[in-house]
Amino acid sequence: MAAPPAARLRLSTQLTRFALVGGVAAVVDYSSYQALLAAGLWVHLAKALGFVAGTATAYLINRRWTFQSRGSRAQLASVMTLYGVTFAVQVGMNAVMLALLPPIRGEITCAFVVAQGMATCINFVVQRSVIFRY
Repeated sequence: MAAPPAARLRLSTQLTRFALVGGVAAVVDYSSYQALLAAGLWVHLAKALGFVAGTATAYLINRRWTFQSRGSRAQLASVMTLYGVTFAVQVGMNAVMLALLPPIRGEITCAFVVAQGMATCINFVVQRSVIFRY
């Protein structure tokens, strides 16, 4: 006999978990970004690689813990498509912010925060309402 499906988590619980996982993923993203910059990598490539490291971390944790999904090939394909879109949004927004901000101390961090915030909002809404349907 199959086990009954797990109870669905409330929106507030999912948002809390998503935010916690996002914090961990942001640390992975930002530290990778900074390490690659320190190694002399071109700023936009460093941002792109940091994004990949952070989003892979977020997907693996969110899939199981936040959205309680075992995952499927279709979900993985959907998430990769979503991450492709948010990759373009995040790297693009980071570039726009770096172009708009005056050369001040912390401009890299400020651009990162704005770009990360946009990508996070897009990811949660699409994952919750489309990919992991709640």
